[in-house]
Amino acid sequence: MSVSTGKPVIELKDVKVHHPARTGGLFRPNIVKAVNGVDFSISRGETVGIVGESGCGKSTLASVLVGLQAPTSGQVLFHGKPAIKRSARMRKEFGRAVSVVFQDPATALNPRMTIQDILTDPLQVHGIGNAASRSDKVKELLALVGLPQSAAEVTPSQVSGGQRQRVAIARALALDPDIIVADEPTSALDVSVRAQVLNLLSDLKTQLNLGMVFISHDIQTVRYVSDRICVMYFGQIVEEGPAAQVFDNPSNDYTKKLLGAAPSLLHT
Repeated sequence: MSVSTGKPVIELKDVKVHHPARTGGLFRPNIVKAVNGVDFSISRGETVGIVGESGCGKSTLASVLVGLQAPTSGQVLFHGKPAIKRSARMRKEFGRAVSVVFQDPATALNPRMTIQDILTDPLQVHGIGNAASRSDKVKELLALVGLPQSAAEVTPSQVSGGQRQRVAIARALALDPDIIVADEPTSALDVSVRAQVLNLLSDLKTQLNLGMVFISHDIQTVRYVSDRICVMYFGQIVEEGPAAQVFDNPSNDYTKKLLGAAPSLLHT
């Protein structure tokens, strides 16, 4: 696996996301510390896995990384510049540089649009190219993710779950991003196609020199694709290091528990 030596595209410094819990009273609100003092960076050419159980804060962290959630405190840097209060220009630049692959392609893709339109849409929103160059780009994206050219003419419901996730990955690549944030991208898929999608993501990372943040509750799957692993527990990163080191020689008790409880989802 290649390991990046480049400067971080996105960097989080002591980021916190706190919000009131529903159980608190008016004068004594309970605070949920979804993310509680996280330092994190992602550069092109590396895959960083974020692993932890449901509710540990990993999806909230993903929302901060892609700009959907503003932190309560801390810094978010984009190419070294503060990125919490973005100008319109930086928002557009950020939107092109950072893409998301969601958990369930069935809900992430518009069921009434053809795959051609789904893949053309980001190019139109960002004013990239003309009709002919966009059509060429769609062909290139379909080939890149291993789909036949005929897929362009159908809607998402007319292809399988694994193919739908390939469409979602193609859409994430439409703007030639620096970073892809993949939030549980295989958990809604049949076991038989999970490994294919993971292999595709790994191949694309190498081929396009992408940075990838791969989020999952399954440490085996994270190990399969990651250069570096961050283990999250109650809003904090409790262990971080090269994948082999975290896997073979974990220092944190929670990491050991995750490893002990995790038969590989690739083979179950």
